[in-house]
Amino acid sequence: MQSLPRPPHVGAPTLVLVPTELEKRRLDDLGGLPTGLGVLALCGFGPIAAAARTAQLLAELAPARVLLIGICGAYNAREHAVGSALEFDEVVVEGVGVGEGAALVPPPALGFPQWPASAANTSPIFDRLPLASRRRDGPPRLLVTTCAASADSRQARVRASRFDHALAEDMEGFAVALSCALHGTPLRIVRGVSNEVGDRAPERWRIPAALAAARERAIEVLSEHQAWSRP
Repeated sequence: MQSLPRPPHVGAPTLVLVPTELEKRRLDDLGGLPTGLGVLALCGFGPIAAAARTAQLLAELAPARVLLIGICGAYNAREHAVGSALEFDEVVVEGVGVGEGAALVPPPALGFPQWPASAANTSPIFDRLPLASRRRDGPPRLLVTTCAASADSRQARVRASRFDHALAEDMEGFAVALSCALHGTPLRIVRGVSNEVGDRAPERWRIPAALAAARERAIEVLSEHQAWSRP
């Protein structure tokens, strides 16, 4: 796997984004990703850095597709065990709008899209975006992006209750998806479950196991021969 800051290959088939240096180091410890599958780069921690850096890399490298890989928390660790991996069909952002918590009024209710319709995105972008997942059966697997991770189980329940089919929480997914949507670039997201959302006890987290599972799934995704169509 080629990594920046080696000379980038403009038009590389796949840009592989990892949010933090910690996640990248753990992936490297596990053997990294096979050579030739794409260009690996950090996108930064949290939605602001991730959106800005992804937009910069898309403009510089013009990849045909993007894969975001990292860790997440699962809202129900009994159904999606710590140490397993998930790929998502849709991503939504929580926290944009008016108010907070259960009283939050999101962009669709306000009538204010975050971005209007354009040539790249034919519909206005409010708070939810589809991903280029190949899964077509069952309810959509939804990833919830937040500016700050849930501090406890109560906050986690409030957030999960706002969205049908919410499986997990991260801090970069929607930001990367919005950048990709504005560039017309297909995006897939693979996350390893490192903890249950709201559990802030580090002794119960399983970051290496989560990234090992995410790495295996990412290699499968990157090895597929079919083109990723835009959702």
